[in-house]
Amino acid sequence: MSLLVQKFGGTSVADAEKILAAARRAIQAHQRGQQVLVVVSARGHTTDELVEMAKEITAYPPAREMDMLLSTGEQISVALMAMAIQALGVPAISFTGAQIGLVTDSFHTKARIRNISTDRMVQALGEGKIVIVAGFQGIDENYNITTLGRGGSDTTAVALAAVLGADACEIYTDVDGVYTTDPRVVPEARKIDRISYDEMLELASLGAGVMHSRSIEFAKKYDVPIHVRSSFSDAPGTWIVAEADAKRLGVTVTGAALAKDEARITILGAPDRPGIVHSLFHTIAANNIVVDMIVQNVATEGTTEVSFTVATGDLAETILAAEAAAKAIGAQAVTHKAEVAKVSVVGLGMRTHTGVATMMFEALALEGINIEMITTSEIKISVLVDRPIAAEALRAVHRAFGLEGWENSVEAPFTLEKSRVRTKRLTADAVNGSSATPSTPPPGMEELVISGVELDESQGRVTLFDVPDQPGYAGRVFRKIAEAGIFVDMIVQNISTSGKTHLSFTVPSGSAERAAEVAKGEGPGKVSLEPKIAKLSVLGVGMRTHTGVATRMFGALAAKGINIALINTSEVRINVATDSSRGREALQCLRETFALPEE
Repeated sequence: MSLLVQKFGGTSVADAEKILAAARRAIQAHQRGQQVLVVVSARGHTTDELVEMAKEITAYPPAREMDMLLSTGEQISVALMAMAIQALGVPAISFTGAQIGLVTDSFHTKARIRNISTDRMVQALGEGKIVIVAGFQGIDENYNITTLGRGGSDTTAVALAAVLGADACEIYTDVDGVYTTDPRVVPEARKIDRISYDEMLELASLGAGVMHSRSIEFAKKYDVPIHVRSSFSDAPGTWIVAEADAKRLGVTVTGAALAKDEARITILGAPDRPGIVHSLFHTIAANNIVVDMIVQNVATEGTTEVSFTVATGDLAETILAAEAAAKAIGAQAVTHKAEVAKVSVVGLGMRTHTGVATMMFEALALEGINIEMITTSEIKISVLVDRPIAAEALRAVHRAFGLEGWENSVEAPFTLEKSRVRTKRLTADAVNGSSATPSTPPPGMEELVISGVELDESQGRVTLFDVPDQPGYAGRVFRKIAEAGIFVDMIVQNISTSGKTHLSFTVPSGSAERAAEVAKGEGPGKVSLEPKIAKLSVLGVGMRTHTGVATRMFGALAAKGINIALINTSEVRINVATDSSRGREALQCLRETFALPEE
């Protein structure tokens, strides 16, 4: 018998009528012969109301007591849902996180799941009951109630689907799926019928609020198909699945996103020697600050600039940490800018299609939008722009890639039946006729997983110095590169100083000399060529929500005296470029650092 996990958000259980509607959905699946487990959030604005109640008592409520308070919202919802299902004639039972043995660490208000006991759930499912579990909450090893933080109910649902070996996890919400961009900013946005875990991770981190990063990390780690659906219609939603199931013929860019809550910090005149980058980000990580974009371009005259972005709310704290770090490493100055935003395009097709960067840069140039920073990964290109024009930039990019006209009929719509067999189940497929079998997941279910370290020795680097800081220049350069049939991988542009900046990019070594010649014809500045570099990448699941991965990477290389020439980052990997002669040594060093076996 197959198992289905359904999760209903706060708007889906906001009142009695909606609770009964959700109950009917669970019963319909039960009547189809499936075992059903339902995860629910607190009703409507209950959590916000509880927070306000706490603030009426004290401006600084203890985190432990906040968890005690906030967990009551979900407890109300599970009881009401169980009553609704039983009133409609189907047996049901409700559980809190503690009652099912969902054990977390002890970081109150933002706990992470360590392990889950499945015994009580499996027993109830075997008795033919619909099981209702409170999302967002668990207990630590000392039996203190904990909550999982933002997106916690989604994380609960996907985690339970993982430990029980569910066929899918349905996320019911007030939208009918994942869109090519935020329809509130771009009304022409279209619903996506399927998207890969990596694409969704990138979009989630960029402000696509349908799903939170932690739940997608869980789904990717344990290969749980997710179906994001509307609570208020039966229309198909968006499937979030493995890359093999998500690929679409002829589609290069899947979506565009805007992250408005960004602030930029730049360390000017940092000495160009091993260990400097590690020292800087070690200081930042020690202050528990989550860094987003990291950009380092090539050095000139023995110094380099390193820029990174953080959430605007962390800016003041980050400036203090950056200034302390800059002083310690002998950098010249620290600058910052609060009113910036990140605009990105994401798509699996970028790996094999040239000209994506060209289209993006030209679209922004046509609107007179200047680019402050550029960073890329295999499936994402991100640029930093002024926040007041960010929405305009998003609309321009969305339009340039024709996303408003993207029809889901490019291929047959995805269904679970068409998916390949899952390969990462935590439990056996069937014991005594049930897919919901007892399991003992390893401790630290939600821990960071570094899946690999890669070395690419096939690329060269081209750098354009003293690039004019004006709209259109990058577009012209990469248009010529694309017309020459040269595939571009990493692109790094840091902020300008004195109206000029440096632009670096990597291409196949055999095309590097030709790329340098093409680029030289587009500007007055100096062009340098390094025919061969070593590109090192650390890949993993949970890299955004676990701080310190970059610091460990930079520290390991620094300990070996290996200097870093370029840096760019994404949600699923960190890329650096270094001297080609030390690539193999750097690869071995990083494998040892992250405890990865020899290949």
